[in-house]
Amino acid sequence: MNIAEAGVRIPIGDVALDADVAVPAEPRGAVLFAHGSGSGRHSPRNRYVAGRLQAARLVTVLADLLTAAEERRDAVTGELRFDIGLLADRVAALTDWARADTRTAELGIGLFGASTGAAAALVAAAERPDAVRTVVSRGGRPDLADDVLTRVRQSTLLIVGGEDPAVIDLNLRAMRRMPGEVRMEIVPGASHLFVEPGTLEQVARLATDWFVTRL
Repeated sequence: MNIAEAGVRIPIGDVALDADVAVPAEPRGAVLFAHGSGSGRHSPRNRYVAGRLQAARLVTVLADLLTAAEERRDAVTGELRFDIGLLADRVAALTDWARADTRTAELGIGLFGASTGAAAALVAAAERPDAVRTVVSRGGRPDLADDVLTRVRQSTLLIVGGEDPAVIDLNLRAMRRMPGEVRMEIVPGASHLFVEPGTLEQVARLATDWFVTRL
């Protein structure tokens, strides 16, 4: 498949975030990735999912939500990976960038969040109701979006590992507070990071089907 890939720097406030943008021929939507818990645009799991989305003719934008200096600080303190407000502001700003960029301006936008990035994606969706159409969470912590959950009206898919009972419970509690369409898919035999054989493939299939039908 013909895919145009480019590395970009996206100015957001007083910082610039590094991102990888992949644009397939005749795209039918765009998905922005919100990484969490110390992860970034080089996450092999998210890049695998991104590849599957690209094959379905969806633009993918994998951006580091923290600068290099912030990542070094977070590696020591661990504080920024749980700063949902900061991460959500960055995701919302990425959404604004996607709406203005010529490659994605005419496309519907979805958000894919992993771990704490899922909470950031949901908060950003609530803050950008006219821009974000749908959200997918992989092993996410939507509960960290707290009271903002009651303002998320976009369709949302929560993908959780069957061997991750604590996160299943947190997702169940979160989805009861969300007024929009919400579905949970439990991947049998999968732990929190979906490292078991075949489990990440199931995540990619579920996410691709969800985004294609909604973007």
